[in-house]
Amino acid sequence: MKRTSFARMECSIAQSLEVVGEWWTLLVVRDAFLGVRRFEDFQRRLGVSRNVLTERLAKLVDNGILEPVRYLEHPPRSEYRLTDKGRDLYPVIVSLRQWGDRWMQDGPPPVVVRHLDCGMETEAVLTCSHCGGPITARNVRASGSVVPSESERPVPVA
Repeated sequence: MKRTSFARMECSIAQSLEVVGEWWTLLVVRDAFLGVRRFEDFQRRLGVSRNVLTERLAKLVDNGILEPVRYLEHPPRSEYRLTDKGRDLYPVIVSLRQWGDRWMQDGPPPVVVRHLDCGMETEAVLTCSHCGGPITARNVRASGSVVPSESERPVPVA
C-alpha cells in the first residue's frame, strides 16, 4: 500500500514525518545514538531486511540526518554517523522513549539514562527557553497558519 506524501503540507510535523515517519527509521536513528555505525550492526540489532535498511539509510543520508564515512577502501565500506541535523533529533527520541516507558511498558523501563554531569538517573523535561518553566499542553498556545481558527475549533460540550 502506497502511503500519502506530506511533502506539500504546510506543517513542520508532517514534513518531519516525511523524513523520519517510516517504520524502522527512528529505530535506526535510536541505534545511531547508541553508537551503532555499520550496516551489518544495524541489520543484526534491528532484524530488518537488508533492502529496507538500505532504503532507510539512504533516505537518512539524502536528508542530511546521517553521513557515510569511509572506513575501508577495498572493498569500499562506510559507516554512518549522525550529523548536527541528526543529533537534533535527540529530544524526539528521548521524548518518545519516555512516553513508551510510561504508557507501553510493563515493569521497569528497558533503558535508564544517567546525566554525566551529576551522575544521577534523569528524564528529559521540556522547558521554556525564556523563563525556564515547564512546558505542557495546558500552558502554551500555538499560533500560525496551520492552527485552526476560533470558528474551526470544536465547541466544548458541558
